[in-house]
Amino acid sequence: MLLGFSSEIFSWIRGALLILSVYHFAIYLQNKKKLFLFYSLYLLSFFLYFLKDVSTSNYLPIYTYINFSIQFLGYAAYVAFGRELLSTSKYIPEWDRLLKLEILIFLICSVVFVLTQVVSGYSYQEKLFIMLMPIFTVFSILTYIVLTKIKGKHVTYFIIGSLTYVILANISLLGPYALGENYFKERGVEPMFFTYLGAMIETILFALIIGYTVRIFEKRKIEMETQLALKTKEMGDLKMTVLQTQMDPHFLYNSLNSINNFVLKNDIERASDYITKFSRLIREILKNSSRLTIPFEEDLGVLGLYVKLEQMRMTGGFDYIVTIDDTINLEEIQVPPLFMQPYVENAIWHGFATKKNYKKINLSIYDEDDNIRCEIIDNGVGIDNTKAHAKKDESTRKPFGIKASEDRIKLLHENQSVYVIIEDISDDTTTGTKVTIKFPKTI
Repeated sequence: MLLGFSSEIFSWIRGALLILSVYHFAIYLQNKKKLFLFYSLYLLSFFLYFLKDVSTSNYLPIYTYINFSIQFLGYAAYVAFGRELLSTSKYIPEWDRLLKLEILIFLICSVVFVLTQVVSGYSYQEKLFIMLMPIFTVFSILTYIVLTKIKGKHVTYFIIGSLTYVILANISLLGPYALGENYFKERGVEPMFFTYLGAMIETILFALIIGYTVRIFEKRKIEMETQLALKTKEMGDLKMTVLQTQMDPHFLYNSLNSINNFVLKNDIERASDYITKFSRLIREILKNSSRLTIPFEEDLGVLGLYVKLEQMRMTGGFDYIVTIDDTINLEEIQVPPLFMQPYVENAIWHGFATKKNYKKINLSIYDEDDNIRCEIIDNGVGIDNTKAHAKKDESTRKPFGIKASEDRIKLLHENQSVYVIIEDISDDTTTGTKVTIKFPKTI
């Protein structure tokens, strides 16, 4: 008979259920989500229940004790799976309490039916099962009605799959009683075929639901990661803005102090030229104060304007030499405004403070594949001498802007491939300080 137990279709279904059970249990071991554990146990109960159809006579007595208990344990796993899958505790908390009670009842029934076999025999188990199944079926239908309150395609698939199994399983169970014990067999159909078919349809739909749920989870995960990245970027931008608002007043203070020192010399013509350049510098600073980044070429222009003011202020002046690799497109590279100015300022105010002879600053910008390396080298007194002088003169200004500038360039590139090194290059014949700033070309 095509649909008898000798047909391969029953073996295929049993094999599929076992493979799916092992597969979902393996997923559970990896991510510890109860959803996969309950589904694995549910599929395993199907497999064990169906296994009795091909068991030898030696093992059939065992099924007189566990046949119905396996089904109840499977139902318990099914309800637990449904609660996890549909988040009933969140969307229908009142009904969820009934579902938890139903799980407990199924577990109790699995024990009661074993005791019934021990005390009264298998026929009483059958009668008790036939009495209870309509009750559970009615409750299941009511549950599916309540589940419609939860929105989503996964709920629709869950209800369709579950109802399909309930209907077909009841045809297998009650059909022989209603239509006659041999009604299906005379037509070449084993009654249990409907239960097998219901289990397979339900399993396919549940697999679709799990796939849909995993896809939604991954989508939400990506959205959350995107939101987190945006929030992190916003926090970084905010911190950069705070640092910049701290730097600008500091820089302006030093520039105004330069004007004060210059005007005291009573050189009206040069004072006028100085104030003209200073007004241009102030305009550039105000223009860039609200921008997190500006083109590197523009920043070098503002830095050059600042250096000219300091050259005018300082007695004897100093040389400022800029060398840039021809391969670098300064317009395409974005940097925080005035990010190198504190290092140049430090060389002028501290490195040249006590130096009497020739003074110079070399700014070199190198192209290193995907990175830019900037070197600021001065022939000032060096870091060690500057620190020693600072101990003697407590009024010496602390290089506040250096730390803020380093933080800004690192925040801009999220601390990736960015380093700032300040080193004393003094030896027996020369003195000086070297600052190396390396950062990626693109943000």
